[in-house]
Amino acid sequence: MTNQADEALLRLLMAGGALAPRRALLQAAGSAEIAIAQGAANWRAHGCTPEQCAALERPDARARAWAVARRWLEDDNQHLLAFTDPAFPPPLQNVPNPPLALFIAGEPSLAWRPSVALVGSRSPTPGGRALAARFAGCFVEAGLAVTSGLAAGIDAAAHQATLDAGGCTVAVIGTGPDRTYPDNHARLQARIAAEGAVLSEYLPGTPARPGHFPARNRLVAGLALATVVVEAAQRSGALITARLAAEAGREVCALPGSVLNPRAAGCHRLIREGAALVERPEEVLELLAPALRQQLPGLQSRLATPTEQAPPALLPARWADDPDYQCLWRALDHNPSGMDSLITRCGLTAPQVSSMLLAMELAGIVVCVHGRYCRTP
Repeated sequence: MTNQADEALLRLLMAGGALAPRRALLQAAGSAEIAIAQGAANWRAHGCTPEQCAALERPDARARAWAVARRWLEDDNQHLLAFTDPAFPPPLQNVPNPPLALFIAGEPSLAWRPSVALVGSRSPTPGGRALAARFAGCFVEAGLAVTSGLAAGIDAAAHQATLDAGGCTVAVIGTGPDRTYPDNHARLQARIAAEGAVLSEYLPGTPARPGHFPARNRLVAGLALATVVVEAAQRSGALITARLAAEAGREVCALPGSVLNPRAAGCHRLIREGAALVERPEEVLELLAPALRQQLPGLQSRLATPTEQAPPALLPARWADDPDYQCLWRALDHNPSGMDSLITRCGLTAPQVSSMLLAMELAGIVVCVHGRYCRTP
């Protein structure tokens, strides 16, 4: 059942029109309930149009939409977060034209996790699908979430591979949270909602519309620390996501392909324009390592990672059968060691050791002290 805060926020959402005045109204008031209670004079003072004011005064004019939204919010696993809510993902407060609110099916805190966006063609080659799955699996091993747009092709392959690897995936959709597009992704969307999170800025009941998908891409780019384009033609929504990521100061990476493959043309264009050429997921992790290490203390606090608990005596089960992780774990002790020393002891490359250490830091079993690494004390 919806509460008064949800009811007030739904009124703001259903008023329609430009987001900016309603967002200004919400920010100034601090809550949707206060914003609604302040009345029409205050709404107009924040730029709301006569049409928006009329809709705010008469929410019952959209009785069917009210019923659909209320019914969707009755599920305990489905949430509505205002732009001003402390649980609202901070990266999305700084995207172009930020959402007034988010409908989230699944666990809202998962949208806070450091993530990489994997995007690309809706009709990829079999090799492109396999690459998306391999990159997703590596990001899961590193403790990162994988974000994408639940579109056909590369998006779906990335989501599926992340779930199959036991990782966290966040899907941003261009319909209402109760709709699925394309239709055959209903089972995948339900699984993401159960094991990850599905985000939408659109009211329940909203169908797929062409303009929603470029808008959806700004949220995909905004959530992720890096956007990786696996395959994309010259005219592709993935290129919009990449452009938005670059404009937001995020890393943009592209996988090269054959010059005979039209689905590689968009990736080659991105590389010519300055995107990082990557062939292995470890190269993406190496690019992200400085930013992640800078954010790590705050992320651990917010996400309650195991650093506050006693450290495990053994390597976690997900790495127990990996000889490289076993070797690195044995090379670490409670006295900090430099990167060069660890590389020498393990016989691995610098990018390999760097990405593995980052995964262990995110898992809370390794700590970096002035550029040197040791097991968590």
